[in-house]
Amino acid sequence: MELETLFVIGMFLTFGALLMTGFPVAWVLGGTAVIWTLIGVVAVENFGANLWFDYQSSMGLVPERIWSIVNSETLVALPMFIFMGIMLDQSGVAERLMNSMVKLFGAVRGGYAVTVVVIGVLLAATTGIIGASVVLLGMLSLPVMMENKYDKGFAVGTACATGTLGILIPPSIMLVLMADRLAVPEASVGDLFMGAFLPGLLLGAMYVAYVMIRPLFQPHIAPVPPGTEKVSWSIVWEVVKAVVPTAALILGVLGSIFAGIATPTEASGVGALGALLLAVMARRLNLNVLSTSLHQTTRTAAFIFAIFLGATAFSVVLRGLGGDRVIEDALLGLPFGPYGVVLTILFAVFLLGFFLDWVEITLIILPLVAPVVQQLGFDLVWFTILFAMCLQTSFLTPPVGFALFYIKGVAPPEITVIDIYRGVIPFIIIQLVALSIVFLVPEIATWLPSAAYD
Repeated sequence: MELETLFVIGMFLTFGALLMTGFPVAWVLGGTAVIWTLIGVVAVENFGANLWFDYQSSMGLVPERIWSIVNSETLVALPMFIFMGIMLDQSGVAERLMNSMVKLFGAVRGGYAVTVVVIGVLLAATTGIIGASVVLLGMLSLPVMMENKYDKGFAVGTACATGTLGILIPPSIMLVLMADRLAVPEASVGDLFMGAFLPGLLLGAMYVAYVMIRPLFQPHIAPVPPGTEKVSWSIVWEVVKAVVPTAALILGVLGSIFAGIATPTEASGVGALGALLLAVMARRLNLNVLSTSLHQTTRTAAFIFAIFLGATAFSVVLRGLGGDRVIEDALLGLPFGPYGVVLTILFAVFLLGFFLDWVEITLIILPLVAPVVQQLGFDLVWFTILFAMCLQTSFLTPPVGFALFYIKGVAPPEITVIDIYRGVIPFIIIQLVALSIVFLVPEIATWLPSAAYD
């Protein structure tokens, strides 16, 4: 085994070992980069190691790379979309949707679960903040479903999994990060937003189908609530009034991007302003709400950018040690053919999702494997959407499934961790089935971006 291969493996093992210490991920990434810069420099200068490695071409590049990050116009969209999601959470949009749609679907077996999924899809199209979506859906739906004798696993799994749709359905902060890391015109933010739109709707539709079909075979898990009100025109009108403001915001953000009227960065400003206006219309905007929203936006954006800085140092040193060549040779040397290479990458990402957050995987792994996939002749939008769908499962897979922690924090006391794990398993399977469908039918991800430029 060559020296650069040993060093690359050693760098990943060091990162994994330090991660187990409980230190913040940003510090672990940066610390690993410093450690292996020292090892690389000492190995070359003191032991004559056969490595094309020096300080200036590794850690010496970090300040320039950091400047390119903070100077990136694409990343301006990140705090704007975060603010939009948090402000929508504060504006009471979800509560109005829940109160009106429960009346519409309440008489249907599994109607509360259908309501949760529909609201989750609407929220996903207005915010990519997973924590806020999962907590909000859990707080609104779980007490009602428990009161109506829903199975605990079915109820909590529906709320938990539906809350993760926001990471895929645009505008998604994950797709913004992916576009910035790829930094190629073939996979711009607009392309990824359009590419993720149909797969996101497909996944939402599969969730709806599951929560409607399963209670037909197991009626006890989602009984019809007694004394439900019949659907009337007044109920339909109430739903329309609740949906229209949210739909208008979605149209303003995504419509302006898809129509070519605004860039994603400009559209993020439209979304932030629209969320403020919705809060004003709901009479929820005051100094406390605005202060809380700005504070949470700053904390979330700072967390992501801190990992950005650590991941940048890690990636620069890894490339300096020959990591990109080692990974490229390893992938191209697999005896599975081009599609087998893509499946291997996705399987590795799925496994990494059990232990790492999506931010680290996006910032470290995606830039390393994307050039290999592009070299094999695959559409980069298609592969990135597959990568994103695979990462979505990381929110539901223990032990680092953050959505599981979020939902546990707001779940009623009678819902145990085992109930949560049992409830999310069917949704993980649904996600993998949807991933397989997009893998086999690439046009689901590539048609909309290609149609936009015809």
